Amino acid sequence: MNFDNRYWLPIIAGALSCGGVVNAADVTKLEGVNVIGTTPIHGVGIEKNRVAAAVQTATSTDIEKSQALNIAEHLRYNFSSVTINEAVNNPYQPDVQYRGFTASPLLGLPQGLSVYVNGIRFNEPFGDTVNWDLLPEGSIDSINLFAGSNPVFGQNTLGGALSIKTKNGFDNAGSQVESSLGSDGRFNVEAQTGGNDGEFGYYVIGNYFEEDGWREHSPTEVQQALANLSWRGENGNIELTAAANNNTMIGNGAAPIDLLDTAGRESIYTQPDQTETRLSLLALSADTWLDDDTQLAGNFYYRRNKVNTLNGDDSDYEECDVNAANTTAVAPGTGIESLCEFEGEEGDPFDANDFEAIEFAGYDEADALEDINPSLDPDDLDGTLNTSETKMESLGLASQITFLNDWNGKENQLTLGGSYDYADIDFKSDTEFAVLRNDTAEDDRGVTGVGLYDAESSVRLETEVQNIGLFLTDTVALNDQLDLTFSGRYNYTRIKMEGIGENNLDLTGNHTFKRLNPAIGLAYQATEKVNYYGSYSESSRAPTPAELSCADPDDPCKLPNGFVSDPPLEQVVAKTFEAGVRGNTQGYGWSAGVFHTMNHDDIIFQNAGGLTSEGYFDNVGKTRRMGIELAAQKHYRNLNVALSYTYMDATFQTAFDSVSNNNPLGDTRSVEKGDNIPGLPQHNLKLVADWAVSPQLDLGAEVSYQSSQYYRGDEANENEKVDGFALLNLRGVYKLNKTVDLFARIDNVFDKEYETFGIYGESDEVLEDAYTGMDDHRFVGPGKPRSGVIGIRAKF
Repeated sequence: MNFDNRYWLPIIAGALSCGGVVNAADVTKLEGVNVIGTTPIHGVGIEKNRVAAAVQTATSTDIEKSQALNIAEHLRYNFSSVTINEAVNNPYQPDVQYRGFTASPLLGLPQGLSVYVNGIRFNEPFGDTVNWDLLPEGSIDSINLFAGSNPVFGQNTLGGALSIKTKNGFDNAGSQVESSLGSDGRFNVEAQTGGNDGEFGYYVIGNYFEEDGWREHSPTEVQQALANLSWRGENGNIELTAAANNNTMIGNGAAPIDLLDTAGRESIYTQPDQTETRLSLLALSADTWLDDDTQLAGNFYYRRNKVNTLNGDDSDYEECDVNAANTTAVAPGTGIESLCEFEGEEGDPFDANDFEAIEFAGYDEADALEDINPSLDPDDLDGTLNTSETKMESLGLASQITFLNDWNGKENQLTLGGSYDYADIDFKSDTEFAVLRNDTAEDDRGVTGVGLYDAESSVRLETEVQNIGLFLTDTVALNDQLDLTFSGRYNYTRIKMEGIGENNLDLTGNHTFKRLNPAIGLAYQATEKVNYYGSYSESSRAPTPAELSCADPDDPCKLPNGFVSDPPLEQVVAKTFEAGVRGNTQGYGWSAGVFHTMNHDDIIFQNAGGLTSEGYFDNVGKTRRMGIELAAQKHYRNLNVALSYTYMDATFQTAFDSVSNNNPLGDTRSVEKGDNIPGLPQHNLKLVADWAVSPQLDLGAEVSYQSSQYYRGDEANENEKVDGFALLNLRGVYKLNKTVDLFARIDNVFDKEYETFGIYGESDEVLEDAYTGMDDHRFVGPGKPRSGVIGIRAKF
């Protein structure tokens, strides 16, 4: 990675001006008052009731009690308005959705949530994706989920921001070892330790997880580590954090509904579907009080992340005859056997213009398959093996200064800050022709590569991404009951893309996006127990390099394995109105709120290819997400119960033509204003109960319900939906003594068969040799059947 002075100078200047990031937990208990950090790098913090938007929080104690495997699983069952789409059946690769906005590790979804860890932006620079497998769940000290389009959190905060703080040796002294066994070959062991001498502290955690997976050919291995060294002085703190992982995950995607009904819900369509992630992170953070009313805080980080994918798929190439002299397709049976990309309609009379002969990588354009390897029959090459490698090297800094000086005699908290992030990305992908094992003795629908590659599908792309942000937020007490908050952020994004090689020259381009986003809100403490709030906020998201490189309707790409020339995309702008009331009366905690977010120039993925992952990104005008949120919590003696309900109406607000080549009603459908956005349930209900049966035994239960949703590719809402479902999970902890706990968890107690999402595809060509009559275009992501975990935990 070449960092010239254009990049080092602003980094050095920022580092000299800030000195590092704050060492403050997201949620701190002060005399019964919740204090939360309202900027990415936390800072001084402010009372939760003074925040003019909905905020949900969790501590390490909450996460441990829920026995969640990772962050996403805890959010799924314990946070209002959060749902999960299991686009691939891997516990570390879910699509997390909040208020209809997504944070996912998969390309192809419109990302709309920003994620921060210790003030460092966690969204990947290539596609704004979030790799949930990178962070050990046990290392989390606290979580804040901020609602709305809060501009202070920068790019991608369309529907909300998730702020995570990891543990240190001052707040988490002691040691803990935990091990568990579970269904489907699950084994997990985690060890952590921390301590301090009053001035210096340390914290270290390591986690190992493996399972065979409940679906066929779905093993996963996760190795994670994090270490923290910290110093605390009279007026400031310094923390040095290092993290690394080495993970190999197989998450088999959606399968034809006919196949699941016939061969079992553990069946897969094609395989393998493997993702490998390798992370190295080093971060320095610090804060200091310049005087009694002024705090300076900031951070600096360096991160390397490598993501490799290996995907076995059906083939959309066709057997054909070509004229060896010029590779023009000729009438069947009169030319040389080869492979072609077929662009016509199935069943139409032969037309040579519908065929484009494949150019094999490393061979002359005129070389047909028969010339290269006469032993290969093009009709047998009915699969592809797609590989990709994404190397991301990034660094950045953020700084802020907070003033607590009164304004005109009124209590006032003003924060000014800025951030700079730079990423150098190398992406490459290839499509290898393969034999699909769908009519062999194995019949595992895996693919075997033959060593020949499609030259035009070979992608080599180098990208530089720069993000610069300047922000301010000010909360002033207009009187003893009413607080006014106004904030704003200026975002500047520059994306420089260079296609490497003759076939990738069209990828080269420079793109610049900039915008000033404002926000204003009021919080009113009507009584000691009741608080009202209301706000308006704006935020924006620049198109990512992945989207800019995959935006040509005439040449769809295969995610994540191919990109094409880049017609410009507009940045997405979200505008949110929010209002609500919250309180705590007679032992009840409760809240009620409404929200309305309008996205302008929203980006979606049009499924325009023959495969479910093939298509292009497109601006489709306005989309709207609005709804009602209700929540209540009651603690009575040894019983604690929490209930939440969300109604959300997510719709397109601009008519457009939706492209879905496998929609059973036709490839192109007319979407009208008011049609529902696929993949988003309208109703979401959660009930969580914890019962301290005795001093030794604690029992817990989680009930969740989400309603039906439209299939992806049915943006016009013309077909049947994916059914809704309800799940019950049970958990318990038995304290053997002060040191050792035994714990157990059962998910999906009633073994409910359910699907978390659906998409359209074409399965008959893959399954025709083993099964008959499988012509249903519906593919679904099956939910996990009943499963159990038992474990032991020792604290000392």
